[in-house]
Amino acid sequence: MPPLPLIYSIRPARLEDAERVTALLQASYPVLLQRDYPSDLLRRALPRICVAKPELLRSGSYYVAETPQGQIVGAGGWSWLSPVSAALPANMGHIRHVVTDPDHIRQGIGSALMTRALQHAADEGVRKLECMSTLTAVPFYEAVGLMAMTEIDLTLAPGIRFPAVHMTMTLA
Repeated sequence: MPPLPLIYSIRPARLEDAERVTALLQASYPVLLQRDYPSDLLRRALPRICVAKPELLRSGSYYVAETPQGQIVGAGGWSWLSPVSAALPANMGHIRHVVTDPDHIRQGIGSALMTRALQHAADEGVRKLECMSTLTAVPFYEAVGLMAMTEIDLTLAPGIRFPAVHMTMTLA
């Protein structure tokens, strides 16, 4: 007998979600990224990427997928601010920190978060979105309409270069 579908709702994240979103990132990234990144790089990079960003949590454009029991099983959204550049072209937004609990991947949580984020971004006047995707997440982002442009190395800290893929999407 197949497991029952997970029940969750999507709502805007709040600053008080920081601890639970950080816990989600810490549970997800080590598991989901291990097939595409060397363990030494993950050991150095994870402390930098597995922390909820307060500016995202209070932005109104970052969301959590939460069960009725209060477990956050997914998070993600968009922002006007680029995680890598101070130059901000008009009408451009950035997909940020989309993650799903590794026990609940492939159940539509990430897609539901992206649907909410894409609709909100379009409603706010975003015409083009970009994303700095992990190597692991490229197929997911392609499935929701982003297109891979080029492989890049993100500098997380001196001596920590993290391979990623710059992806873009035009909103109608």
